[in-house]
Amino acid sequence: MRLWRCDLAGDAHLAARYATLSDAERVRAARFGHPALRNRYVLGRGALRVILGELLGLTADAVPIVRGPRGRPQLADAAVDFNVSHTGDTAIVGVLRGARIGVDIEARVRTINASGIARKFLSAGERARLAEDDADAIRRQVLELWTCKEAMSKATGDALSAPFASIDVDIAGEPRLVGGAGDYEPGRWSLHPANAGAQFVATVAVWQPQR
Repeated sequence: MRLWRCDLAGDAHLAARYATLSDAERVRAARFGHPALRNRYVLGRGALRVILGELLGLTADAVPIVRGPRGRPQLADAAVDFNVSHTGDTAIVGVLRGARIGVDIEARVRTINASGIARKFLSAGERARLAEDDADAIRRQVLELWTCKEAMSKATGDALSAPFASIDVDIAGEPRLVGGAGDYEPGRWSLHPANAGAQFVATVAVWQPQR
């Protein structure tokens, strides 16, 4: 497993990254109504292509990224699995051989509706393990749990259709999946905190699908 942190700010590399994109990616970039969002997409997708190209011995524009099941991006030959997450001007890219990978990154100071997220997306066990009478501690815990669940849902390709409330993650110490069924059986997962900088919380989820 390898991780990269990418800066999506500025335009010094914008033209070079745009030149690596496929026709479909350029069409998608053009759909972004706001220039800052369009530039982030171009820089992020271009950086991904450069990373994968270096790993595969290809030029960035020759990397065969396609839409897999449920629209999840993948390589046409599945030589490696990859996933990308971004918040603001920062992205992380995870690449892995022999399993599926999902990543998620969030700003540590992000304001969230912790109680609402807990009611809708956390399991009963997770809610029981939340801190008591400390709103900011609860916010931080919910944010960390969310990165775990989001990373897992990106590994499977389920995205927001994942059964979040039945996925039970324990974040005391190293995060680990302690409850789930089907694709989310605990024995098929490992969760790893990612060092994306002090201002971020990020998680990598590694999944072994059934063959």
